Amino acid sequence: MAGITGIGSGLDIKGLVNSMVQAETAPKAAQLQRQEKTTEAKFSALGKLQSALSNFQSSMKDLNKLSLFDNMKASSSNGSALSATASKTAAAGTYSVEVTSLATSSKVATQAVATDFKASGAGFLDVKLGSDGEVTTVNIADGSSLTDVRDALNEQLKDKGITANIVNNPASGESQIVLSSKETGADKDIVMTGTLEGVNGVVADFNVDGTKKAEAGGGAGYLQQAANAKFSVDGLTLESATNTVANVIPDVEFTLKGKTEEGKPLTVTVGEDRSGVKDQLKKFVDSYNEFMSVAKELTAVTKVGDDKPPVVGGLVGDSTVRSLLNGVRAELGNAMPGAEGMRVLADLGITTQQDGKLKIDDKKLDASLAQNFDKVGQFIAGDNGLMSRLDSKIDAYTGKSGIIGERQKSLESTRTDIKKQTERLNARSLQIEARLLKQFNAMDALVGQLNSTSSSLMQSLASLPGMSRKD
Repeated sequence: MAGITGIGSGLDIKGLVNSMVQAETAPKAAQLQRQEKTTEAKFSALGKLQSALSNFQSSMKDLNKLSLFDNMKASSSNGSALSATASKTAAAGTYSVEVTSLATSSKVATQAVATDFKASGAGFLDVKLGSDGEVTTVNIADGSSLTDVRDALNEQLKDKGITANIVNNPASGESQIVLSSKETGADKDIVMTGTLEGVNGVVADFNVDGTKKAEAGGGAGYLQQAANAKFSVDGLTLESATNTVANVIPDVEFTLKGKTEEGKPLTVTVGEDRSGVKDQLKKFVDSYNEFMSVAKELTAVTKVGDDKPPVVGGLVGDSTVRSLLNGVRAELGNAMPGAEGMRVLADLGITTQQDGKLKIDDKKLDASLAQNFDKVGQFIAGDNGLMSRLDSKIDAYTGKSGIIGERQKSLESTRTDIKKQTERLNARSLQIEARLLKQFNAMDALVGQLNSTSSSLMQSLASLPGMSRKD
């Protein structure tokens, strides 16, 4: 009975013990919780800053390439008819191009035969591309159906770029095998020779001449004849076996996609890759603005109401953020030493707004790229360019061994220490609880014994002679 809490004394021993344990450990527990909350907030904030800064640095590295300003770009005024690419060694120029026809591959059909045709003996079909092409002999097994013939053609011609299929005519009950080639260009027509004897003495003629058009009603011949692409550049008539045409203009490649309207040539322009540089500049501005937004959010104190505490960013008053921002802003405003005509970002049409973010004036940037492309490259890229100078300002902060990374390592150690202290405090709480429960239970047992003795004594005294009972 003594081991059951509160029976002897009637006290809430468990509640008393909990209150005493709380009084003993609550101050330290509250301190550890505050430290944990502050540490987690700073660790998370530094992670966000590190991520935004890494994106910013990545955009700078993409822009800090002299090769970006060496690239040449070919563009077409009619992308549905022709697209073009240029290597960096291509010469600048403008060309008038007309596309008369595209290069095509061969597609042929065999003579129509009965759909239920079956070969009564083994045979073979010889297939080649063009009159002088290499012959591939396709073996046909005894008892082969048209489906079996198709499958044999596909299996033995798969390395030649030729595929076969069957087209059925429900009206006549006949079928034709259609062969298609991937290879384009004149004299690349499919030629197939061979006959197969069927059951009941029926002979199926599989001879196909890809240079002759298939006649209506199931005749053999071409459905599409292989032909060269025909086009002209600046009035010069040209042909190509493929629709991808390289070096008609040195170091420029055309991809022919469709015919141009008669008398309406398209224009191919080869010049500096201004759009590529502009795209990279936009990525740089976007990543800088994202970095500034993150830094502002992490260092802001936002009032949310008269009766509520303000929302405080995880890095308010942080010297690391302040030094980083000051260094970046200062370098953005510095003029490039010794440069003429292109000394600051504003000369490109990129200016700083009141909120600290960058904004691009597209017209001014386009004009700068058109008129001073080389100077833009010198200002932005290279050892003395703006990107290198900016990178030197932030390089010490980035990476696992940078200032931010080292601070995160320190906070990680603090997190580990807080966890260990919390574990020790929890263990101490259990020890205090066990000690107090033992003491209170002992007291409770003693009180129970005393109450029992008192009750027994009173009963004995009441039974003595001369004792009168008072109601």
